[in-house]
Amino acid sequence: MITLDLGSAGSPLEVLCLGAHSDDIEIGCGGAILQLLARREAHVRWVVFSAVGERAEEARASADAFLQGAASAEVRTHDFPDGLFPASRAEIKAVFETLKEGADPDVIFTHEEADLHQDHNLLGAVTRETFRDHLIMGYEIPKFDGGLGSPNAFVPLDASVKDRKIEMILRHFATQRGKQWFDEETLAALMRLRGVESAAPTRYAEGFHCNKLRLGV
Repeated sequence: MITLDLGSAGSPLEVLCLGAHSDDIEIGCGGAILQLLARREAHVRWVVFSAVGERAEEARASADAFLQGAASAEVRTHDFPDGLFPASRAEIKAVFETLKEGADPDVIFTHEEADLHQDHNLLGAVTRETFRDHLIMGYEIPKFDGGLGSPNAFVPLDASVKDRKIEMILRHFATQRGKQWFDEETLAALMRLRGVESAAPTRYAEGFHCNKLRLGV
């Protein structure tokens, strides 16, 4: 399997991370972010669209922890109602338009567009509509709805990064404790499965759905 490095060596990356809910970015691409920031200089914008009260506090504390290695970080939270994103499509699209101002991200991490959760699905679709000529990496979220597909891009994760990702998620999102999916086994299982599918030498990986990729050869 061929490995392609992201961006030009020595050049800072501009990264945009988008999540519907306050733990989505961490679950979907937290390992990739941790590993990227350990190896490359990057400026990161981190936007959560549904985070209210304690969930907003969790989102900001978690983002601060995950982005400690960033050259610069901007964290935004919004209060769109959980589960009702389709009814707020115009308002969400307006937020996306502000994200384009003065920005040209090298890579965007967001929900994969085929996600069965209505909030995730809408965010993935609006990302594609807004950033048509950018590299979009659609991450996946394990959930009751199912719908996990076949990713076409993978980021192998060092075992230490996998462990750190899990530990940080479990530590920062106390409001999710007690939910049947929120445990170490779930988080590790998906990364192990994607590690198998990508023949990751580290045994673990995160899977992504890449919309379009231009190769420089």
